Amino acid sequence: MRYLLVLLILIIMAACGNNPSASVQSPPPPVPVDVIVAAEMTVQNELMCNGSVLAGESVELHAESSGRLIQLTMKDGASVTKGTLLAKINDAELQARLRQETTQLTLAKANKARFEKLLAVSGVNQADYDNAVSQVATLEASVDITKALIEKTEVRAPFDGTLGLRMVSQGAYITPQTALGSLQENGPVKIDFTLPEQYASHLKTGATVTIIGSDEQKLAAYISAFDPQINPATRNIKARAILKSGRLIPGAYVKVILSNPMIGIIVPTPCVIPDAISSKVLTVKGGKGVFVNVKTGLRTEGVVEITEGLSAGDTVIVTGVLFVRPNAAVKVRSVQEVAID
Repeated sequence: MRYLLVLLILIIMAACGNNPSASVQSPPPPVPVDVIVAAEMTVQNELMCNGSVLAGESVELHAESSGRLIQLTMKDGASVTKGTLLAKINDAELQARLRQETTQLTLAKANKARFEKLLAVSGVNQADYDNAVSQVATLEASVDITKALIEKTEVRAPFDGTLGLRMVSQGAYITPQTALGSLQENGPVKIDFTLPEQYASHLKTGATVTIIGSDEQKLAAYISAFDPQINPATRNIKARAILKSGRLIPGAYVKVILSNPMIGIIVPTPCVIPDAISSKVLTVKGGKGVFVNVKTGLRTEGVVEITEGLSAGDTVIVTGVLFVRPNAAVKVRSVQEVAID
């Protein structure tokens, strides 16, 4: 009985060994995928950064000397022209000194003229004449110094503009550290902004940028200049734009948008599989899914620029990426177009 049971088992095993379908499994069906055909495209890439509005010219008004204010013509928010007298410090002592030195200079010039006539007829020696000439020059210098000190008692508008709020009153004693007020030029305003160093090549003098203020209104400006070096502390580069038209208040916060056309191989963002070493995309070659290492460049919300790894005409898998295994068969369900809007 035992021998019959062993013989039956051997017969069953032999029968199973002769059946190929019992040991070889059928391959899995191809994974359906949607693809795009890689091609060079142009995308209007926009870079947004923060900016601050500055007046074309702006100055805080200070006197150059100390003293009591005897005249103050500054009015809050008034428009003034260059050279307008805004404040005057008591200069009575300097005016008296100027009159004294002017009188002495007049007498010294008269003495010089007399010595010059006497020298022509040998009525005076050369040393006396030279002393008279020196005295005239010394008094002229003293008069110039006194006039300069008198000018320092006056505060005049350095350019056309609008005054800010007055900070002092007439009769107050002020020093060069005392702020009298401010003056802002009425011309086009400047916008200072910074960009990360990787975007430094996008800055071009004269290029147009878009300015968005607090009211969301879009204004045009052009880049007038940018720093020749990158800030080593922040790794940012500072640039300046001039507003073409419209009005912005100095000191306001704005958004600066730079438009930079991006030309190259463009693929949708879901196509790119990030990896610890390099990014990958799935392509279709010979009816199979093949992983390709790529390098990426600029990116927008929906698309990524491929700078290396793909060529125009390559078939890139868009949907079904997670279900495709390396070198597994795929079935192209549809060919889509890249949406770059």
